[in-house]
Amino acid sequence: MIMLDLLRHGETELGHTLRGSTDDALTLKGWQDMQQTLNTAIATGQRWDVVASSPLQRCLQVAQTFAQAQQLPLYIDAQFQEMHFGAWEAISTQTLYEQYPEDLAKFWMTPTQFSPPQAESLLNFQQRVLQGLSDLNQYLQQLEQQPKRVLLVTHGGVIKLLKVLAQKKSLDDILKMSAALGQLSSFQLHPNGNICMQGQT
Repeated sequence: MIMLDLLRHGETELGHTLRGSTDDALTLKGWQDMQQTLNTAIATGQRWDVVASSPLQRCLQVAQTFAQAQQLPLYIDAQFQEMHFGAWEAISTQTLYEQYPEDLAKFWMTPTQFSPPQAESLLNFQQRVLQGLSDLNQYLQQLEQQPKRVLLVTHGGVIKLLKVLAQKKSLDDILKMSAALGQLSSFQLHPNGNICMQGQT
């Protein structure tokens, strides 16, 4: 079993938008919040064996800095990027609400059935992330010392997806899940592919 701690990136320059695959930078606050979360974890005895990351700069910059400081291997995989929102990329949720209220409501309520124009479907997003976890597991098995705990610096959509799967809820509930900026969410990855939140049995 692998313990997997997902750190969501902090505040970015395009806050309150559907950033998706848009590669916007962290604000100073976003950077500091992530560093504080990691520093607090280290101070309470938390240790990781490997750092993994989305390649987008709002994740990768902190992942690279932390991995180097802790002298840990860094694994980068585009499969851990946020969902691509197509024509809605980098548009504020307020603007979408004003211009496309019915479409936005459909997306919030039944994202498995409605996708923004030219966007990645939720089912394809799920398949991509699960493939990413499978590839990460293969990478971990190739390491000389078998890792027990991995830090994955990633995005809200990835964290919410794992929460839905761990809680065995409908995929349409994904947008109801929480994933606070700059905070950790902990999961257990079992050899049979099951995903549990820390503390679940």
